[in-house]
Amino acid sequence: MKAAVLLFPGLNREGDVVRALRQAGADASIVWHADHELPAGTDLVVVPGGFSYGDYLRCGAIAARANIMDAVRKHAAGGGLVLGICNGFQILCESGLLPGVLMRNRDLKFVCKMQHLRVERNDTVFSHRYGKGQIIKVCIAHGEGNYVADQPTVERLEGEGLVAFRYTDADGNIGGAANPNGSINDIAGIYSANRRVLGMMPHPEDLIDQLVGGTDGRGLFESLAQFEKIAA
Repeated sequence: MKAAVLLFPGLNREGDVVRALRQAGADASIVWHADHELPAGTDLVVVPGGFSYGDYLRCGAIAARANIMDAVRKHAAGGGLVLGICNGFQILCESGLLPGVLMRNRDLKFVCKMQHLRVERNDTVFSHRYGKGQIIKVCIAHGEGNYVADQPTVERLEGEGLVAFRYTDADGNIGGAANPNGSINDIAGIYSANRRVLGMMPHPEDLIDQLVGGTDGRGLFESLAQFEKIAA
């Protein structure tokens, strides 16, 4: 697995993502936003979290128009893997790689806390190290994580099994206080139609070491590091 982790002005999670990928056994390097091409042999592109361009205009809107995103769109069109985390999810939506948009949180406040998720399916390149329906604990840190899409899009995501994760409480219950931002249908992450692009608001890279409170994020990166086996 060869991964390219993008870096835009204002992002701040690229080092955490690189560490998580390398811990899982992947070859990861950082790619600057002004570059026009991805490194040869790239299997996975990761757009990490932070505040690209200070979140001016709309979160992710300026970064979505960067030089490197043309290469990312080409990579995705060819069946390449793409992962967007937090601001990266916003960038993927703004760049047209995923449907919908991330709006201000329901309570209009920045939320930073541990958060439980339910793994909706475990037959993808991103999730096969988890169990279907498994409740995992990662963390969130965002002010615009409220996933919104029109009704036909939501129906398609649900009908085609493209919801990757949902917000839950520790017992797996959805709705109410278990939803930290008002996201429709408690959606915390979605896949593209071919399930090769994943966007998610929570930060799995924060929970890969027991010293910082848990290792539930490891499963995603270990799944990706073994992608050759799944692809075969």
